[in-house]
Amino acid sequence: MTDARARLDPHNAIAAIDRRIFGGFVEHLGRHIYDGIFEPGHPEADGHGFRQDVVALVKELGVSTIRYPGGNFVSGYRWEDGVGPKEERPRRLDLAWHSTETNEIGLHEFADWLELVGSDLMLAVNLGTRGTQEALDLLEYANASADTAFTRQRTANGRPDPFGVSMWCLGNEMDGPWQLGHRNADDYGRIASRTAKAMRMLDPGVELVVCGSSASSMPTFGSWERTVLGHTFDDVDFISCHSYYQERGGDAQEFLASGVDMARFIESVVAIADSVAAEKKSDKRIMISFDEWNVWYLHNEDGSESGHEFKGGAWPVAPRLLEDRYHALDAVVFGDLLITLLQHADRVRSASLAQLVNVIAPIMTEPGGPAWKQTTFFPFSITSRLAGDRAVRVPVDAGTVTSERFGEVAAVNAVATIDDEGVSLFLVNRSTEAAASLTVDLAPLVRELGREVSLVESHLLHEDDIYAANSLDDRERVGVRPLADAAVDPTGLRLTLPPVSWAALRLA
Repeated sequence: MTDARARLDPHNAIAAIDRRIFGGFVEHLGRHIYDGIFEPGHPEADGHGFRQDVVALVKELGVSTIRYPGGNFVSGYRWEDGVGPKEERPRRLDLAWHSTETNEIGLHEFADWLELVGSDLMLAVNLGTRGTQEALDLLEYANASADTAFTRQRTANGRPDPFGVSMWCLGNEMDGPWQLGHRNADDYGRIASRTAKAMRMLDPGVELVVCGSSASSMPTFGSWERTVLGHTFDDVDFISCHSYYQERGGDAQEFLASGVDMARFIESVVAIADSVAAEKKSDKRIMISFDEWNVWYLHNEDGSESGHEFKGGAWPVAPRLLEDRYHALDAVVFGDLLITLLQHADRVRSASLAQLVNVIAPIMTEPGGPAWKQTTFFPFSITSRLAGDRAVRVPVDAGTVTSERFGEVAAVNAVATIDDEGVSLFLVNRSTEAAASLTVDLAPLVRELGREVSLVESHLLHEDDIYAANSLDDRERVGVRPLADAAVDPTGLRLTLPPVSWAALRLA
């Protein structure tokens, strides 16, 4: 047992929290849409084919803005294929995931689904195989109110009022050689700048996201951001970050330091963006859209890519791809990544969990059968529900654990949020060996409020078997339970964090 101390001071503020930090990502990939959110004939399907059990779980997850339709898929996508009468929509080969896209679901259907789950739409345009004109066409179709050929087409397709999409991604991972239409930084920066300028001429109120590096491990990381922002700084509002994490070589302790890598990634991109601002003598601040993040077992132990069963001669419809099964350890790391995003709320104003259903997802489904929660569902849904208006730093003195890559890192990581009704505290114990007996000094909070606080609810995610997971056969093996020993006195909160655990508490 390690003795740990923390201090919750409301004046140690980070920033107001943009709810878009709790965003999601839906791509035409594997069984995400077909057999995931959309399964006509399923006992839980509504009249439009949307599974209502999945709708309920997505609503419980609490995702705000959902990025669509990709991802790698978007770089070969023709948005026109997904509008109009379904019987007239073409079947296409999707080169990104070696599948056949039926186009049964497109912009209209997805917007209808978003209304069911209570989330907003964030659209990506194809700057891989297409360009500025096609982006303008989509923007006019989606957002224009004037009487034009595109708005008449939208009305004929059942939507007389604009979709009103405010946030747009200028392509996807254009630094990646795997991407259709991959470009170098100068070429991408030029087309992104031209497209952004043109889109603002049509709709000055749009918020635009330019592609940053698809990973901090990319050989062009850093130089890519500097070059792209050199072209687009005056035209965009956000630059994207993408990052995925996995345990390698059975080293759980190293995996538990993943939040440190995410923090360094964010801080590096912020530093580059601000250096470009300084060169341009501008007080503008480019924000971060961390619009792909998750735990994803992308590589096998030998370093080769996993989950690419789709490669071959067939072009299947909705094959089972990237259906990772998440265990308790994954969920603790996942919860720490959410803490890290909140710790950077001053610059991370949007983030998208990639993805939502079946594909590296917190929600799984079986065709004709049930839907269930993976272990990662719990940190996201609870954090999204409990997080308040403002993020607050919570320094913790709990010693360190050793990471081969990062050296000594904090054993316990924490962040708090404050709103008019109370305080939420999120914690993770990164140690694989030692529990932490934590005392949180609440005196600054009590002085600020002028009254005592009470513990309203607590949640602990911890399993003695860190590789325990939920599955079709055992859908409730892993969940959350109250922190049994959590207690509040007039000036302090006391609790125990087991090794490899994530916790959330609400004080009123």
